[in-house]
Amino acid sequence: MIHEVDEGLRLLLVDAGIQESGVDLVFDAPTKEWSARRNAPTVSLFLHGIREDAARRRTGTAEEYDDRGMVTGRRTPPRWFELTYLVTAWTNRPQDEHRLLSEVLGCLVRSDVLPARMHTGTLAELGLTVEIEAASPGPDRASTVDVWSALGGGIKASIDLRVWAPLAGERTPAGPPVTEGLVVQAAPGRDGDGTGAGRRLRYDGASDPGGQGFAAERERQLPPGRRRRGSAAR
Repeated sequence: MIHEVDEGLRLLLVDAGIQESGVDLVFDAPTKEWSARRNAPTVSLFLHGIREDAARRRTGTAEEYDDRGMVTGRRTPPRWFELTYLVTAWTNRPQDEHRLLSEVLGCLVRSDVLPARMHTGTLAELGLTVEIEAASPGPDRASTVDVWSALGGGIKASIDLRVWAPLAGERTPAGPPVTEGLVVQAAPGRDGDGTGAGRRLRYDGASDPGGQGFAAERERQLPPGRRRRGSAAR
C-alpha cells in the first residue's frame, strides 16, 4: 500500500505540472550527502512516519462473490494507516525553492482527497477514499525538528503532509457450497457380485453421482435467497 500512495502522490504532482520545468520528483531522504549530489531542481517527498489509525479498526469478515453469485472467499476489513511525509524543494537559490514549494503547496491543498484516477493496485481495488492533509496546524511540529536533526542537516522550509490510506485485509479462499448429499458405493465382493446403486448417507434427496462421482460436471443451484448477477429480481 505504501508504494501505491507514493505513486498516487507522484501522479498528483505530475498532473499539476510540477515536472514540466525539469523538476525531479523523488522520495529520497534529504540528507546532507544527498543534497550535495543533487544537480537539478528537485522536490523530495520523504516518508518518515507510519502509524495505524486505531479508531478506524473494524472486526469481522466480508464475503466475496463470483459472477454466478457464489461465495469465493472471505476478507477481513482493511486497516487504516497514517503516512507522514516531509516535503521539501531543492534549487540553487532560496527564492526559487520558495517558488517551487509554493507550487507544490497549491497542488496539495487543492483537494482533501487523492483523486480516484490516481489510485493503483490495492487502492484501486478497494475503491476507498484516500485522505490527504498538507501543512495542517497541530502539536507535532517538534517531531519535524527531530526529523531534520536525524537527517544531519539544518532546518529549511518544508511541508508536513499526512495521508490516510487503507491496507487491504487478509483473504481466505472458500470452496463452493455443498448442494448434494453423500452417496457411498461398495466395491465388488470376493464372490464377484457387482456394485449396487449406492447407499445414501444422512441427506434426503441425494442422487447417484454416477461413474465419475462428484468430479462430474453438473449444474450448481444457487443458495436460497440469492439470485445470479444480472438477472431480474422477481
